[in-house]
Formats: sequence, structure tokens, C-alpha cells
Amino acid sequence: MNSNISDKDKKDWENFLSKNDPLPNKDLVNKKKYTHDKKYYDFHGFSLDDANKTIHKLIKDSYKNGIRKLVIVTGKGIHSDNEKNPYSSKDFGILKYSLPEYIKNHSELMELINEIKDADIEDGGSGAFYIFLKK
Repeated sequence: MNSNISDKDKKDWENFLSKNDPLPNKDLVNKKKYTHDKKYYDFHGFSLDDANKTIHKLIKDSYKNGIRKLVIVTGKGIHSDNEKNPYSSKDFGILKYSLPEYIKNHSELMELINEIKDADIEDGGSGAFYIFLKK
């Protein structure tokens, strides 16, 4: 590496130091670029049929209104009455697994979606998931 600094570089550095202008925060600038309009929807207490109808309408309406990110809260299913139903598992919540499956099996909805993924802990963790809608 060359340890000689040109006169131009020295002058530019002195000009920079003499100004009191604040530097732009690149983290905030980039964050604004990637923020999504976000909508939360909680499905606690919904029956499977009602949840499927609601998620269908929610995705279509959100796409029309320019919402880019949906946070779908289903819960973990630990308080469900699924012990009364011999065809459901005690270990798995009904909506937690069936809503994403319902969406993936509807090509009409999948045409509007970029990605479905598990939510971060601050948005519900394993009791929620994200739907990222296309522009």
C-alpha cells in the first residue's frame, strides 16, 4: 500500500472536516426503500372453514390495496379443542398448518404471492407466518 497521500486528497479531507453538514444515515435510507405496507390479522378462534374464506378474501383485498406484507397469526394450537376430534392431532394446531396449505393449493392466490415464510419472534414466532404479496 502506498503511504503517500496526494495533495488533492488532503484538500478534500480538509474540506470535509471543515463542514458541519450531517452525514446521511445509509441504514435509514435503505430501510425506507424496503419497508412494506404491513397488515396484521389474527385467526384465533376461527373455524377452519371460516379461516379459509377469510384468508382468501384478505389476500385478494390486500393485493388490490397495495399491501405488501401480511402477518397472519394463527396461534400454536395448544389451546384448541382438537382432543374432541379423533381425526386431528393433539400435537399440531389446525390453522397453523392448514392455512398455508390452503393458500399453496390455490393457484389463484399463489399468483398474487411472492413468498410465504415463518414469522420472526416479534411478530408471533411459530404461532404466525408472513405472506409477501407481489406488486
